[in-house]
Amino acid sequence: MDFKQLQTEVSEWSGKNFPDGEAWEPVMGLAEEVGELSHAFLKQHQGIRLDEDHMADMKDAVGDVVIYLADVCHRNGMDLAECVTLAWEEVKQRDWNKHREEHSAD
Repeated sequence: MDFKQLQTEVSEWSGKNFPDGEAWEPVMGLAEEVGELSHAFLKQHQGIRLDEDHMADMKDAVGDVVIYLADVCHRNGMDLAECVTLAWEEVKQRDWNKHREEHSAD
């Protein structure tokens, strides 16, 4: 599935299920899902709550994050693919290893 298809389907689903939803509301869902992703990573790292499937929880949270981002974009008149493309074009130009070397001499 590509971002355009996802955003279209999320837009239709969200409009049907939350027709009076405000543009900021999916941001709250996004924050919740990032918290769930963090929780799963932390518990896996700590080696606790072994009765939980941390990897399945992480995969679910990542998927939910993308879905909420599609809804954020839809409700705010943005194109998810364009947002990701523009951000990636900027991020991929960064050289964090070079940045570390520049500041290690300070």
